[in-house]
Amino acid sequence: MDDQGCPRCKTTKYRNPSLKLMVNVCGHTLCESCVELLFVRGAGNCHECDTPLRKSNFRVQLFEDPAVDKEVEIRKKVLKIYNKREDDFPSLREYNDFLEEIEEIVFNLTNNVDLENTKRKMELYQKDNKEVIQKNKIKLTREQEELEEALEVERQENEQRRLLIQKEEQLQQMLKRKNKQALLDDLVSN
Repeated sequence: MDDQGCPRCKTTKYRNPSLKLMVNVCGHTLCESCVELLFVRGAGNCHECDTPLRKSNFRVQLFEDPAVDKEVEIRKKVLKIYNKREDDFPSLREYNDFLEEIEEIVFNLTNNVDLENTKRKMELYQKDNKEVIQKNKIKLTREQEELEEALEVERQENEQRRLLIQKEEQLQQMLKRKNKQALLDDLVSN
C-alpha cells in the first residue's frame, strides 16, 4: 500500500488516503479523478498501452497488484463459459484436462499470449457446448437459491436460539431478584 498510486497524476494513497484506484480491462490503473478527466466523452485510450477503452470498462481495484484484478475478471468471464463440473466427465483425468485447459486460457488472456487463437477457441467451445453451458448455468442458479434458503433457515434458527437464551437470562435475573428480595424480607422480619 506504500507505493499504491496513480501512474498519471502521481497521487499516492499515502498523500490521499481516500484515493480510489480504478483498473481497466488491460490491467492498467488510474485514479478515479484521472478516469473522469480522460474519459469525459465516455471513450479514450489506455494511458500505458494505448488500448481503446470505455469509461465503463473501469472498475474499482480490489487487489494491490492490478494484474491480479485483471486475472480475476478474466477468470470470471472464462468460467461463465467453461462451467462444466466433474460429474459432466466420464473420468477424473478428462476433468483435470478440462481444468488445465481453463488455466491455459486464463494465462493466455491475462498475459496477452496468442490472443486470437485463444478467443477463437473460446468462441468455438461456447458454440459447441451451448446446451451444457445453459444447463450448468441453471443448475448453478438453483444451487445458489438452495444455499440462500439454507442460510435463511439457519439465520432464523440462530435468531430463535438467541431469543430463547435471552428469555432464559431474563428468567434467571428475575429469580435472582426474587431470591434476594425474599432474603431481605427474612432479614427484616427477624
